Amino acid sequence: MKCPYCGSDGDRVIDSRPTDEGTSIRRRRECIGCQKRFTTYEKVESIPFMVIKKDKTRQPFNKEKLLSGVMRACEKRPVSISEMERLIDDVEAEIQNSLKREVTSNEIGEIVMRKLKNIDDVAYVRFASVYRQFKDINTFMDELHKLLEEKTASGK
Repeated sequence: MKCPYCGSDGDRVIDSRPTDEGTSIRRRRECIGCQKRFTTYEKVESIPFMVIKKDKTRQPFNKEKLLSGVMRACEKRPVSISEMERLIDDVEAEIQNSLKREVTSNEIGEIVMRKLKNIDDVAYVRFASVYRQFKDINTFMDELHKLLEEKTASGK
């Protein structure tokens, strides 16, 4: 780290602590050359990724857009905003950990549905009905039957 005062490369860390949000670390440093102190912040670099839509267009991943869809699915359900935000954070983390630079909207939808299924069955079915574009009542009923079979098999 270059000293902002004298440009020297040598410094030592005097104090380190996480920021209030816990998303970065604040480091208090002292320049070995001029003995002046300065503060730096260190945070994890996230890899931006693109979403490949069904029409093959690409656009940057948008957490707010995904959260909006999940909020609609969870409307009037006992799911807190913090649970929804945590779900979206988990989806983003799963994609980031895969190290893919491009991900299809289908992949994102499947991850969201897998996670929503563990939170609220009604929200899951609502999200699935929009995401999978149920054409008629039979496709809707098929999804409900699959959900019921899974619940029966798992003993819930």
